[in-house]
Amino acid sequence: MDAVRVALLREVLAGTEWLGATRRFAGVLRGSVVSHGGGLLLVGTPEYEPWHLAAHLVDEAAWSGTPELAPTLVRHAARPTDPAHLSVGPGRLAAARRGETLLVVSPDRPGAPLLEHVNDARRAGATILSLGPGEGELAAMAHESLAVPEGTDLDLDTVQHLVSAAAGEEAVPTPRGRRRFRDRLSRLADQLTAPPPARW
Repeated sequence: MDAVRVALLREVLAGTEWLGATRRFAGVLRGSVVSHGGGLLLVGTPEYEPWHLAAHLVDEAAWSGTPELAPTLVRHAARPTDPAHLSVGPGRLAAARRGETLLVVSPDRPGAPLLEHVNDARRAGATILSLGPGEGELAAMAHESLAVPEGTDLDLDTVQHLVSAAAGEEAVPTPRGRRRFRDRLSRLADQLTAPPPARW
């Protein structure tokens, strides 16, 4: 989803709680990884791996000049023969430490093995963020969570687009007041999709 589509989606969602909620969550995510110099681990469930979010965060990290946003995707079925960026398995969660951030994305309540890994990472001092169901053990152990319950206007994939875009936009501005190309494009999209000003 490009900047123009995100801008259009935001216009459609204006007046709902989603824009503020995704921006707050993205701010916590960005603040956590930037303040610690990186260390973002991204994990889903054995049935749902957040490939798309990982790719968008890598893009946002590059476009915003915030390399800390680039995650390490932790895969449940990783094999040593996979490419390096796809071969990180659940053992990496056991090695999570203070200063690292673990973002768990799950459309459903995760199973016991993943919850145990998350709990171990939390006890070791990692910051836990969750995106998915608003109830259950994962939401209870997360430092910050964004609930995407079933039957809402948005699905989990769309919320991930909003979160990743907001995480990149809210990065530290470039020096000397120069605007980044992505910021200019986003501003232009906002102007083109804004309603005309009211006349008195």
